[in-house]
Amino acid sequence: MTQGVPAAVRALAEADFSEVARRFGAAGFTVGLPARGILTVRSGAVAQAAPRMASPASVLLSVGVHGDETGPIEMVAHVLEALSREPSALAVDLMLCVGNIDAISQGKRFIDADLNRMFRSERGSLAGTAESARADAMIAATAGFFAGAGPERWHLDLHTAIRPSYYPAFAIVPELIAQGPKEKLISWMGAAGIGAIIMNPSSAGTYSYYSAEHHGAAAATVELGRIGTLGQNDIGQFADAQRALDALLRGGATQAGKAPHVFKVAQNIIKLSESFSMNFGSETQNFTSAPRGMVIATDGDTTYTVQHESEMIVFPNPGVRPGLRAGMMVVRIA
Repeated sequence: MTQGVPAAVRALAEADFSEVARRFGAAGFTVGLPARGILTVRSGAVAQAAPRMASPASVLLSVGVHGDETGPIEMVAHVLEALSREPSALAVDLMLCVGNIDAISQGKRFIDADLNRMFRSERGSLAGTAESARADAMIAATAGFFAGAGPERWHLDLHTAIRPSYYPAFAIVPELIAQGPKEKLISWMGAAGIGAIIMNPSSAGTYSYYSAEHHGAAAATVELGRIGTLGQNDIGQFADAQRALDALLRGGATQAGKAPHVFKVAQNIIKLSESFSMNFGSETQNFTSAPRGMVIATDGDTTYTVQHESEMIVFPNPGVRPGLRAGMMVVRIA
């Protein structure tokens, strides 16, 4: 899988933090490895030698929560490699999490079940899966990272989309984030070239919603382009996001960008049983519009229809397990 892949990218894909951890540690940072595939870098002795702000921002970056979404792994690897060679430029407390390590190594989306539905208290029949155990490790490390952190907390969970999208880069943002941090997050997204934001009122068990709900993080699930093979992604399509991410970690100002369009969730389409039938296939482009009254899906006696003049489908996936979201319908509000 990693033959011909740059060393820094290969190391991150394999959750090997040895070299970057050595560099940050040698520069006086407090480096931790709370679980496999998770690195923390805190100001530690550096702050004592050259004090900065009383409470630096705490930034959690996660990649590879879906093992076949490799573009963000490449992008973050390049950012981390450059920063580790100039460690004093790191201006935040950082946690980097490589999500589904085993799935990444196998080039698969997951091993047993979708890891990004495991960040909930009830997992039912999925409680014994490999992803359930991995989520527990990630939850524990996240709680440890944010314990005692200052008020500025970020979590960017970086993904790529399975299907094409009208907006090549978009994000899902929990509505419960406080207004000030939410505005700062949305401004950063404009600089990162994010074209659309969906305000999400309820959890679907995702990692970003968990960190927002339980740790007060300004969090988002960020979709950057399309799925690609490790080492063969066109990371040029992530150029704005890479610059904005680098600026965030270095404590610098980001260049102003075009304000993203803002959507809200009109309804979640939940697959209730194996009788579920959807009028959108997995190949349907994200943000495809549907008119009022159109039947979205049927499931036994349940029929989902478009309630507004127009709603757009995002993440259509009729093949999910019963009990999980098979898609969301959104409407534009700004």
